[in-house]
Amino acid sequence: MAKAKELFIGAIDQGTTSTRFIIYDHQARPIGSHQVEFTQFYPEAGWVEHEPMEILESVRVCMAKALDKATADGHNVDSGLKAIGLTNQRETTVLWSQSTGCPLYNAIVWMDARTSSVCRKLEKELPGGKTHFLDAVGLPISTYFSAVKLLWMMENVDAVKEAIKKGDALFGTIDTWLIWNLTGGVNGGLHVTDVSNASRTMLMNLKTLDWDKPTLETLGIPAEILPKIVSNSEIIGKIGKGWPITGIPISGCLGDQHAAMLGQACKKGEAKSTYGTGAFILMNTGEVVVKSKHGLLSTLAFKLGPKAPTNYALEGSIAIAGAAVQWLRDSLGIITSASEIEELALQVNSTGGVYFVPAFNGLFAPWWRDDARGVCIGITRFTSKAHIARAVLESMCFQVKDVLDSMQKDAVEKGVIKDAKSEFLLRVDGGATVNNLLMQIQADLLGSPVIRPADIETTALGAAFAAGLAIGVFKEEEIFDSGERTKTSTTFKPVLNEEFRKKKAESWCRAVERTFNLADLSL
Repeated sequence: MAKAKELFIGAIDQGTTSTRFIIYDHQARPIGSHQVEFTQFYPEAGWVEHEPMEILESVRVCMAKALDKATADGHNVDSGLKAIGLTNQRETTVLWSQSTGCPLYNAIVWMDARTSSVCRKLEKELPGGKTHFLDAVGLPISTYFSAVKLLWMMENVDAVKEAIKKGDALFGTIDTWLIWNLTGGVNGGLHVTDVSNASRTMLMNLKTLDWDKPTLETLGIPAEILPKIVSNSEIIGKIGKGWPITGIPISGCLGDQHAAMLGQACKKGEAKSTYGTGAFILMNTGEVVVKSKHGLLSTLAFKLGPKAPTNYALEGSIAIAGAAVQWLRDSLGIITSASEIEELALQVNSTGGVYFVPAFNGLFAPWWRDDARGVCIGITRFTSKAHIARAVLESMCFQVKDVLDSMQKDAVEKGVIKDAKSEFLLRVDGGATVNNLLMQIQADLLGSPVIRPADIETTALGAAFAAGLAIGVFKEEEIFDSGERTKTSTTFKPVLNEEFRKKKAESWCRAVERTFNLADLSL
């Protein structure tokens, strides 16, 4: 990549449970990083919130500490840092006052399910029901997307109603909130989002890459509160005063799953799965929007410059993946740290017939059932905590398999890939992929290899690639040349026989069906 030794790119990775800042050198190697967790608020069952000011502070701390670490290691970051990329948890919705810079309400997080009544109402009233906006925006009506969270705030929060009436309200996903504050806030902060984050609001037209006027009119959302949409790789603005770094351009911005696709260098027909709080599987479908017949979403992959072609993707989202391990740790006390689950699950060589479906707030793709709730079935006196731990790991892998099966059917029907039976490689990343047992189970249940890169933090890497690309530090052909990277990656190959794999998949489907229609069980 670029020859200069002292060229660095920073990446803000603002996730669901933590924030990190990673500094990369000109060969995309991390040379300094810092991570902090922040508070999760659960005001009612199914509600999840973040405090936007705490998120800002977490970014500030991570920037300062990562810079200190890199400098202490002898890197001349102060003069060498050339650009910042940003990646973030998607769909999470913030509304704030343009005049004071203060949030009008806590951020409503992507997995929050309070908007199910808003969704039901829209489905009943609109002629197209759940899929009314699908042709324009690629998404069904669901609690998952920002538009319904915004509607809930407009209906239920007085401060939001007043600010909209006065023309003082600004809406944004986390990227928009961060960029506005990083570029000046109340003193001329830029109100922008990127195409990937905008594609997850349920408000952006997938073809025009602009806010969809008919959708805004139908939902009664005022266009003036929405940010300007930009590409994933261009100079957006410079970081203002009051931050550990100032005057440096923000030149890359992508939603976390899109950043991971770029970090994994997914070309047309290639897929990646990121295992974090949830799990997110995306396949690059090239320059065509593929409409799914199998319960997946049509979305943006990335657009690497204002004049660059738009790559689209099929996506399947799983609400609860790593969060189920956190639940075992924090709510049940079966383990004391997330890393213990592998050792515990290895004490047994099967789940002993136990199947666990973590439908804590409903099920996302490909089922789309917000009336589902979690179940653990097949329990006998023989069942131990090791069986349950293994069933939790299997649940993550089964959910990914459900999405990939649907994805391959869609991709074959639309000619994105030639044949679902041909060798398919799944690229994986995210914190949970350090668990070797989880990766082996994933390969076994898929019946195809799983490839884990040496650097599993591909989300931050994707943001750094986008930022570096915009200022000429990285070249696109170098990013997508995966030859070098496969030398250092680990491949997990399936060892389970086909007949047993099919039987396990059938049992899983029976377990999933047991989760339906449980949302109204009496407390």
